[in-house]
Parts: sequence; structure tokens; C-alpha cells
Amino acid sequence: MDFQIRPAQIQDLEQMLNIYNAEILNGTATWNNQEKSLDDFHHWFHNLTAQQFPLIVAEDLESKHIAGYADYSSFRQITGFKHTVEHSVFIHPDFARQGLGKALMLKLIDHAKQHHIHVMVAAIDHGNKASIVLHEKLGFKQTGYMPEVGQKFGQWRDLVLMQRILE
Repeated sequence: MDFQIRPAQIQDLEQMLNIYNAEILNGTATWNNQEKSLDDFHHWFHNLTAQQFPLIVAEDLESKHIAGYADYSSFRQITGFKHTVEHSVFIHPDFARQGLGKALMLKLIDHAKQHHIHVMVAAIDHGNKASIVLHEKLGFKQTGYMPEVGQKFGQWRDLVLMQRILE
């Protein structure tokens, strides 16, 4: 399959929402437990855009389906952290294991470097071994492990913190 990595557009939000809500219902890549609405995603899109943060999609050129998306935004809302961002990547299960996570991450890293971001942070569920391995391959180092800081599906979840210094 051929994919195009490009900036997200308003018309992509519904498909992106479906990917995210499926992860809320079935996965542990997000610990949210309430589905989001299209209004929530519009608000999120406009906030990212206003702050010049990236929101990119991988589009299957044949079907025109959004296969995955990625973004980054402020790590914390404190001025001293303004050069640190936290990112997210979500891939539709039908398109998993095709290199899209890596392709989206490389675009985010490139964008971050161009915008003088110093550190990218990943907060990953300890059970998501594929994401941890991908981040290691991309130069991220584990800098924290937080046992039982969240819950999903009635179970305590551990959080792996990884980061990459870009400069």
C-alpha cells in the first residue's frame, strides 16, 4: 500500500476520531475511558493549530482512508518547559505493522527540530512493547517508570517515560 504523510485537515477529523475512540474502547495506548466527540476533536485541532503544533496523518492513497495520525503539544503548561513536547501516535488496527508509526514519528521529529524543540517525551503504557521498541530505535531513552499511576479496564497500569534530546 502507498501512503501519504501530510498535515491533517478538518475533513480528516471524523476518521481520526474513529481511530481514537476505538483505542479508548479496546486498547491501552490511551487511558481515557470516555469516547470523544467530533466537537472535542475540532476544539483539539484548533488549539494545536493556534499554537503551531503539528497534527499529521498517514493517508492510504488507494482507499483515501486515514491509517494513522500523530501530534505533539506542550509537555506541561509551565514556561520553563516551553522547549519540551509530548507526542502521541495512533494507528488504525487494519494498518498496523506497516511502518506508519515510524514514518509519522520521523515527521514529528523533523518538525520539532525545525521549531527548536529541545526534548520530545513519550508516555507509553508498559504493555505496549512495540511502541517502546520503536522509540528505542528512534533514539529515545527510558528515563522513568511509574508503577500503577493509571487505570484501564479495571487494572492498574504502569507508565514508561521515554525522551529524546534533539539538539
